[in-house]
Amino acid sequence: MILSEKIIKLRKQLGWSQEELADKVNVSRQSVSKWESTNSIPDLNKIIRLAGLFNVSTDFLLKDDIDTAEYLSENSEADVIQVNLEQALSYIDNITAQAQLTAKGVACFVCSAVPLFFLLALSKNENVALDADIAVALGLISIFIMVAAGIRQVISTNQYSSALAPIDKAPFELAYGVHSACGEKQEAFTPTYNNKLSLAITLFITSTIPLLLVVIFIGQDYLVLLMLPVLLFIVTAGLWIIIPASAQHEAYKHILNEGDKNRDLTHSERHAIKLAPFYWPLTVAIYLGWSLWTMNWGVTWIIWPVAGVLFAALVGLMGLLEKDRS
Repeated sequence: MILSEKIIKLRKQLGWSQEELADKVNVSRQSVSKWESTNSIPDLNKIIRLAGLFNVSTDFLLKDDIDTAEYLSENSEADVIQVNLEQALSYIDNITAQAQLTAKGVACFVCSAVPLFFLLALSKNENVALDADIAVALGLISIFIMVAAGIRQVISTNQYSSALAPIDKAPFELAYGVHSACGEKQEAFTPTYNNKLSLAITLFITSTIPLLLVVIFIGQDYLVLLMLPVLLFIVTAGLWIIIPASAQHEAYKHILNEGDKNRDLTHSERHAIKLAPFYWPLTVAIYLGWSLWTMNWGVTWIIWPVAGVLFAALVGLMGLLEKDRS
């Protein structure tokens, strides 16, 4: 029995149409038709995928002298859930909502030092009667409050864990028509994602420009300190844009790959989304530790433009790594 006959036989045994098999293998229906009519032969990756779907060995598919299928296990599909369109779209919506909570938490982390810089700027302005020690004390209190608020937002993302677990962690397959419907939605979302990614990276890269202009052309301490909140607001805007967009983009890819392809790339994107909640609180901690150790607030501010440029560099590096893996 040749390969085309085996594909036809196994497909019909499972009650699948050519289009259903095509969706599961991520090819067109015409490709399946050509395989079954001996007009073309699936490549090795598709053979492996077919073997997994049919629960047979690749030897059975490839060797014409083997006519009897030896099934690898009796219940290979038992733990595989079938995802309909409503479940797939709900998964994408939940991922996006979870990312929006993460973005709120990250915004709290990044902006936690804004009141401190603003109060320090006022204390250095001769027209404002504000003691520097009072400014530092109030600024530190605001940092603790905003960091606590950020942690609360990040922890609240756990409310989506149970809803996401069946698709996020368990094997699944898409019901008939779901792959094409989600593919169309992903295609429609891709230009938006690319625009948001470009805008966010631009914001990261340009976030230090206002600060550098003030340092170079004006140089007054209180204006320099006022530009630091501007820098943090610009970085926060970039993160607010890119975190939900990246999460939604990754969710589409996870659904369309049915959870078992490009696993390294998926993990890479997840790490990229999780970088910000770790990176910016660490930056705040380093800044506070250095500032309180030296009490030279007029110098330690330099960590913020450096951190902004470094974050942009890390985002770019992750993008290059993702391209290498794709």
